[in-house]
Amino acid sequence: MSFSITREFAEHFAAEWIAAWNRHDLDRILAHYAEDFTMSSPYIAQIAGEPSGKLKGKPAVGAYWKKALERMPDLRFEHHATLLGAGSVTIYYRGARGMAAEVFFFGDDGHVVGAAAHYA
Repeated sequence: MSFSITREFAEHFAAEWIAAWNRHDLDRILAHYAEDFTMSSPYIAQIAGEPSGKLKGKPAVGAYWKKALERMPDLRFEHHATLLGAGSVTIYYRGARGMAAEVFFFGDDGHVVGAAAHYA
């Protein structure tokens, strides 16, 4: 049985995710994700030195995000929209470098198993 995403779940997830990032609370950010989730972002190559732009697991992604937060101590996200998909949620927001969208794919337990960041 797959996890069913409701508007209420998506809006709560988006609000909690944005709040965790705006507090720079890495533990709270990572609490949204499964232990072995995958993350893709064009900034992974630049910040984490992984040419594929993909990382797997909380230790690897957590280290990448920790570096990113250290590089941008004033980082804040401004939420613009939450979009629902089949088993996924997209958060559209303004970040440090302009508009961005992150797509989150959820496992049966409601944790993110895969995420992809996109930037304007």
